Amino acid sequence: MNRPLSGVRVIGLEQYMAGPYCTLLLADAGAEVIKIERPGRGDPRRAMPPFAEKNGIKKAAGFMGYNRNKKSIALNLQTIEGQQIFRDLAAKSDVIVENLRPGAMDKIGLNYDNLCRANSRLIWALISGFGQLDGYRGPYSNRPAFDIVAEAMSGIMHQVGFADKPPSWTIYGMADIYTGMVTAYGIMQALFMRERTGKGQLVDSSMFDNMLSLNESMVALHSVAGQSPARGNPKVLFPRGAFKTKDGYIALNVPDNIIWKRLCKAMNRGDMIEDARCTTGVERAANADYIQPIIENWLLYLTREEAVSKLNDCGVPTGPVNTAEDIFSDPHVQARGLLMTIKDHEVGEYEFARSPLFLSDAPNIPTNPAPSLGQNTLEILTDLLGYSETKIEALGQSGIIDSQNKPMTTPKN
Repeated sequence: MNRPLSGVRVIGLEQYMAGPYCTLLLADAGAEVIKIERPGRGDPRRAMPPFAEKNGIKKAAGFMGYNRNKKSIALNLQTIEGQQIFRDLAAKSDVIVENLRPGAMDKIGLNYDNLCRANSRLIWALISGFGQLDGYRGPYSNRPAFDIVAEAMSGIMHQVGFADKPPSWTIYGMADIYTGMVTAYGIMQALFMRERTGKGQLVDSSMFDNMLSLNESMVALHSVAGQSPARGNPKVLFPRGAFKTKDGYIALNVPDNIIWKRLCKAMNRGDMIEDARCTTGVERAANADYIQPIIENWLLYLTREEAVSKLNDCGVPTGPVNTAEDIFSDPHVQARGLLMTIKDHEVGEYEFARSPLFLSDAPNIPTNPAPSLGQNTLEILTDLLGYSETKIEALGQSGIIDSQNKPMTTPKN
């Protein structure tokens, strides 16, 4: 039985996180993903710590985790010959995913407008900081961006942290990961439309757009109520946040009066249900200084496990604030198979996060390790493009391709 995207060929003009995570999802879904990398260097994440190391070979954890189930071709796109190889690949592919600096491919004439002429079914997903689709370009469209920039400009950072502290970012790469997921969703839409029309199209995915859409609650609150949510200053609901127990923290959220009554009963504080300071979310938020110490004092006599069990039994959805060690030992994580074991014959066996969706009628996700730089160059040029041995040898000698079948190593300090 095939995975959902078996038979779909994807070219990854990708680096760092957003593009690679998008194509990771497609590869896990069964697509053949061919990652294009610079000869000699490859994706910059190949050289970013931390590293798995064995027998003098070093591989970057971030690269290993985001590039499983892919192929690698090392190709110099700054040469006429390299550009022709890319055109040949595009003519035989279904999807191209690009997250290079805006305009990088335009400068060498390798963009959707040019390549769709030879392959009208081609879908080109263009990931950028601020959007590239003609007719929807804004004053920021030519800017480069990293994840933290998108978090800041979308209003998310303004809401993360405490009122007496500077704005804070969420987790490293949040905007990249979410953009990768949204882009994969856009590609699925384009593939579905192609089944109806026979034509491909450009998928324009902006990190800023994606994070603003993720911040929909801020938009709605400001639009409807004129409010501007700020960090550490709840206005419409409380309690919400991390609360300390005897041995760690739990996450607690009380969005309505139903959950509030259940929390009060769990704490044996039925008197607070009708307390004028606690009757609505707005009142509870205004009186957080009164309510929070009561919850904290109650929790100080309970362990995380005891608090989570008691609250969930009372109908208050609650969970522990887990560390990495907690995740790796969590029985639910193990039962769901959320950590994939990837065996790399050069640096060993490691676990990485599984793609989050399960399909009842699809086989398990493959577990091929991330490719070494140029590992599949010969295979792709020979089997897919039909290049002769003589031509491939000439391309290699001129530095247009790299067909080394060993991992890229990084110098030791």
